Amino acid sequence: MEIFSTISDWLQTTLLPYGGFGLMLLAICDSSFLSLPEVNDILLMTFSMERPDQMMLFAGLTTIGSVIGCAMLYSVGRSGGDAFLRKRFSDTKLARVEQWYGKYGMLAVIIPSLLPPPTPFKIFVLSAGTFGISWPRFLTAVAVGRSLRYFSEGVLAVLYGPSAIDFVRENFGMMGVVVSVMIVLAVLAFVYSRRRTETVDHT
Repeated sequence: MEIFSTISDWLQTTLLPYGGFGLMLLAICDSSFLSLPEVNDILLMTFSMERPDQMMLFAGLTTIGSVIGCAMLYSVGRSGGDAFLRKRFSDTKLARVEQWYGKYGMLAVIIPSLLPPPTPFKIFVLSAGTFGISWPRFLTAVAVGRSLRYFSEGVLAVLYGPSAIDFVRENFGMMGVVVSVMIVLAVLAFVYSRRRTETVDHT
């Protein structure tokens, strides 16, 4: 973990003069072909603490950067991702991801986008292109998931300061699971209420 702390400190010093656009560039790299676990999250929170009046800008640009980075990976999957995926992931894992897409649709992108490493989010992004998930559905799912993640971290940083970073580091996984469960429950409630409305309309 010491190496990630060193990288985070170096990136903070390097990117701080560029503000939100530095965070956006980092998010593009992290969400495409370079993985820096948690560095993006910690820097977003650090920037938000130092400039709380710009928290919304920081979180928004980080989200945009992540969407751009994911779109780059998605395009790789779209243009020939099957062979690319099979070189890097087992057939069993790919079959499971394909089943999740078939069963859960956009949730198969939203939920992994909320969860911390070692959740293999990139396989879901590449698979979305390979399995033919439409551009609008994919981009919407990534934007929803990353917005929930980054804006919640920004709010915590502004409200609770340095202790929020420690809390996120120690409870990152739990936060992602809780938010994911809330999303699933909200979707189930929506589907249930919609079906009840349709049933009433037909009686």
